[in-house]
Amino acid sequence: MADAARAARLADRIKVIVAQALERRIKDPRLGFVTVTDARVTNDLQHATLYYTVYGDETQREDTARALESAKGILRAEVGKNITARLTPTLTFVADEIPADAARLESLLRTAREKDAQVAEQAQGAQYAAGEDVYRTSEDDDAAGTENTSQA
Repeated sequence: MADAARAARLADRIKVIVAQALERRIKDPRLGFVTVTDARVTNDLQHATLYYTVYGDETQREDTARALESAKGILRAEVGKNITARLTPTLTFVADEIPADAARLESLLRTAREKDAQVAEQAQGAQYAAGEDVYRTSEDDDAAGTENTSQA
């Protein structure tokens, strides 16, 4: 079994090889503007999972997924030629959900900023219901007054 560092290096190499092959070698018209975002290889170096994003709408994403599945053999052969491992790992393509998650998170942050602005706007003319210091009593005022006069 290989160590995790070797698997990480191999994953990086596979990511570069597949990205270059998609750019230069694969001429499938279904293949959209695809970016290989990450690659992970199991510690036994038998399986590689490649994460990708596609610029475009849902139909372009589906077409790209089909194109990647059909080009899997060519891409695996290209990986086999360019790595120095005894076995060529199988390739699995997974659509990366990070851009969608980031958009959702941005939307939530935007909503929170708007609500914060509404609260700040409402607080502009607001006053405390029981005065500035709710816990202050008249005894505190008397004690503070005697301390100030004794110091002078």
